[in-house]
This record gives sequence, C-alpha cells and structure tokens, in this order.
Amino acid sequence: MEHETDASLDEEIPYEVLGVEPIGPLRGSFGDLGADTRTDRVVTVAGRLMRFRRQGKLAFGDLVDSTGTIQLLLRREATTDFERFVHERVLGDWIAVTGEIITSRSGELSVEVASWQLLARARRNFGDKWRGVSDPDIRYRQRYVDLWANPEVRERLATRSRIITQLRHDLGERGFMEVETPILQPIASGAVARPFVTHHNALDTDLYLRIAPELYLKRLVVGGFERVFELGRDFRNEGLSPRHNPEFTMLEVYQAYTDVYGMIELTEMLISHAAMAAVGKLDISCQGQMINLHPPFRRATMEELVSEAVGRGVSLDDSREELARLGADHGVKVETTDGPGRIIFSLYEELVEGAIVEPTFVLDFPKEVSPLARDHRDPAKRGRVEQFDLVIMGREMGTAYSELNDPDEQRRRFIQQAEARLHGDDEAMLLDEDFLRALEHGMPPTGGLGIGVDRLVILLTDAPHIKEVIAFPALRPEAPATES
Repeated sequence: MEHETDASLDEEIPYEVLGVEPIGPLRGSFGDLGADTRTDRVVTVAGRLMRFRRQGKLAFGDLVDSTGTIQLLLRREATTDFERFVHERVLGDWIAVTGEIITSRSGELSVEVASWQLLARARRNFGDKWRGVSDPDIRYRQRYVDLWANPEVRERLATRSRIITQLRHDLGERGFMEVETPILQPIASGAVARPFVTHHNALDTDLYLRIAPELYLKRLVVGGFERVFELGRDFRNEGLSPRHNPEFTMLEVYQAYTDVYGMIELTEMLISHAAMAAVGKLDISCQGQMINLHPPFRRATMEELVSEAVGRGVSLDDSREELARLGADHGVKVETTDGPGRIIFSLYEELVEGAIVEPTFVLDFPKEVSPLARDHRDPAKRGRVEQFDLVIMGREMGTAYSELNDPDEQRRRFIQQAEARLHGDDEAMLLDEDFLRALEHGMPPTGGLGIGVDRLVILLTDAPHIKEVIAFPALRPEAPATES
C-alpha cells in the first residue's frame, strides 16, 4: 500500500475520543428493528474500517471494534467531509464516527454518519475479513494482522480469557488463595524437564527459568496456607510441536488434608465449568469427534490400559525381562537402565495415551517415574504411587498426586533422580536441600493438581495447534530483510 498524501499525513490526530460506545451492546439494544427505521439515538462508535464501497452519493462501510461490527452509512449531502472520507480512507484505518442509529432499506443496523475523525492510519495493508490471511508465518508472526483479518482467531483468544477467568473464579469460591512464586529459581525442580539457564550478574550465579512452581507452592503449604494456587507461565527447553511451546501456561493447585481422589473431584468441576464458560455446553466437538465432559469421568489404572492395548495382562509385578520382551514385540524402545515401571510407562506412552478419546483418569503410576507422589496406600499396590493423569483426545490435560510429605523418602527419590542424571538423563530433577528442609518442618497430607491451560483451551476451542491459542507463540527467528 502506498503512503497517503502529504496533506493527509499532516491531518491532526486527536488524543482522546469522548463518549465512545461499544458496538456489541448497541446491536443488542437495537437488534429487533424493522427495515428503514430511524431511532433519533445519536451515538459515537470507534474501531477499524474493515469494508468499504461507494454507490454514487452514498457510501457504506463496516466498522469493527472488540465487541462487534456495525455498518456505516454515509451520505454526500449529510456527512461532513464525505469526499475526503471516500478518497482518503483505506481498509484498516482507525476512525470514530458520530451519527444516528438507523436501519437501512435492507434492514441492516447502521450508523448514519454525520461526522467522523481519523484516529490512526493503516500505512500497511492487510487482508480484510472477506479474504483473510492464510499464510501461517504471517498469521503467527504478525498476530496484530491475524486478529483483524481472521475474526475466529480473536474469538479463540477471547474464549481463552473466559476459561482463565472461570478457573480463578471457581478456585476462589472454594477458598483457594492465588499466590506468586519465583520464575527465576536456583534449582530447576518440580517436574522432569530440561530447563532454560541464565546468569545473574550481581549474584554471579546461574539461575533457571522455572519448569514448574510445585516445590515453592508446597513450601507455602508448610508455611500454613492450606489452599493455594498459581496460574502462570512455566518454561521448558524442549522442542516445538502441535502440543508444545517452550513457554506455556499452567494452573497448579495445592490443598491440605486431601489426596489424589479429592483432586479428581476438583478437576472434574474445573474442566466442566471451564467448558460451560467457553462454549456453553458439556458435549463438545473436537477434531471431528464428540467429547462428553459430563462428570464423572472414566477411571482406569495404567496397567489396565496397557493390558487392553496389548491384549494380555500386564503388571508391575512381571519380571523386567518379560516386560522388555513385550516392549520389543510392540516396537517400544527399552533402555538397559529401565526398570519394570519405566517399561510399563513407555508402553503406556507409545500404545495407549494417544488413543484415549473420552476423558479418562489414568491412575496408579509406577513409583519409578513419579518422584514427587506418595506411595500407594494399598499394600497390594506396592511399587505404585497415588497419581493420575487426565487424558482427553490423546492429550495429557492435567496431573495430580497425593503429595509426598516424608522428607526421608523424598531425599531417596531425589537421589534416584540424581543418579539418573549422572547416567545421561538431563531432564531428571536436581536435589533441592531447601525443599527437604521445608518438609522436615512438616507438611500435612496434601493433594496437588496441575492443569495445562493451553491444552485445555485447544480442547475447548477445537484448535488444531497450540499456536492457535497463544497470542504470540515461539517462532524461528525471522530471516533478515534483504537490502532494498
């Protein structure tokens, strides 16, 4: 698009616009008018000009703000600076107009423009709402263009906001306190993941962007806050995929005096209420399949699900050799350092998780792969911990534990993680002495829950990719511009 004339560029832009009314509520108030009706109601509305055409002495445009769209009707004999509007305004310009609410002969709710102001020029062109913008690189890199050219993107991000608001509301109603914990941490802990590392010059020490807030939230439980949650960003130095972004939003919740089964009830409530806030119903469509989000959700142990997948009984009590052969038979890679629990977990990840469609709580994880959960209370389930993953549409949506609160057992688990790190597992946890010291002061029985907010939004908006639900997703650096 070429720059406008010098005269237009010198046009005065106001510092404020008084009395602007949102378009959406106006449409709600006047939506039942018949054709060719006048209301005597004069309004001022503002937004982007997203469609425009002239028909002789008349001109029509669409004005869009964050709440909706309304037609503009301009008359040469009645609109101030009609010719200048027609010849100088371009799609994308921000304008404010004042005029009477009417309906056109075709019944379209409109503002009959008496006067207008230019608020900002669109000096770069972009696709209007009829053509859209389809190039993925432009869409994700220039999200400010994408939001106007593709209204469904704006609606998806607005739905994300409603979901987050609902999560906070539900937890507040249950007496949970929202807290903030450090993003820069001296030890990357609380999850099994590869961290980002940075250096603090004044302290002359390396710090990590947090991979999870878990251990700090548990410190607050030790300190006497019995119901806490944090909804914020975590960072993991891992690859990009339709389900993964290096910075992502997590909800973590900790409640004293309950366990993993209390977290099941809490999770069902949070997910179902979020669905109602997002789409107004619990039977939703996702990637062409109908999903039932009515509680209660299915519950099954990891071993039961693996047994279903391989067509024979599988148990943590089976010998390592037998499980390794089973893995080889199904094309699942087994490392020499993997014990029975790790092999069963690998079978689950490769053969089961991606095939789960309806909401399912996967229970009773092997202790070998869960360093922060408490041993199962059932003596018959030795070697297992009280943990669930909630899986929907092949995606892990959330995880919960009966939290490990024995400092001696926690130290043993940390040492096992440290040994795994020595053997090349760079995602294994580091030993956190301060957290162990906190546990030695005593932490009551506690249930902990983490829900991946981005994945929840993907599910509830039927988005095909995590980039569709994050306003500014991680991208490869833009290629340098060539010299003109």
